[in-house]
Amino acid sequence: MAKYNDTSPEGRSVRLLRVGEQVRHILSELLMRGEVHDAVLTSHSVSVTEVRMSPDLRHATVFVKPLLGANEADVLKALKTNTAFFQKQVAKRVQMKYAAKLKFLSDESFDTAEHIESLLNNPKVAQDLSKEADED
Repeated sequence: MAKYNDTSPEGRSVRLLRVGEQVRHILSELLMRGEVHDAVLTSHSVSVTEVRMSPDLRHATVFVKPLLGANEADVLKALKTNTAFFQKQVAKRVQMKYAAKLKFLSDESFDTAEHIESLLNNPKVAQDLSKEADED
C-alpha cells in the first residue's frame, strides 16, 4: 500500500503550512487587539509575516516586522519578553498534542527585496539588462 504523500512543492507538508498559518492568524489577532499588556507592543503596529513550524510541530519560528521597521529591536525584545503569554494563547486556540514553543525573529525578506531592487536599478546593471534584451 502506497504511503499518502502530503507535501507541497516547497517540501513542507500541507499540515505544517496549515498549522503555521493558523498560528500566524492567532498571533496577528492578539497583537491587533492589543491583548498583550506591553507598552511597546501596544504602541506599534506589528505584522506577523510568516510562521514556520518544525516537523514535529513543537517549535514555531515567527517572523515579524514592525510597521515601517520602526524600533525593530525594541519590538523584538518586547515579543521575546511576552513569549510565555503568546505560547499560552496559541496553545488554548490550536488543538494540538503539544504547545509549540515560539521563537520571534525579524523578517529580513523586505530588506533583501529592497536591496535587489536597488541593484536592478543601478545604471550599470540596467545597461547590461538592456543589452541582453536587444540581443534576444
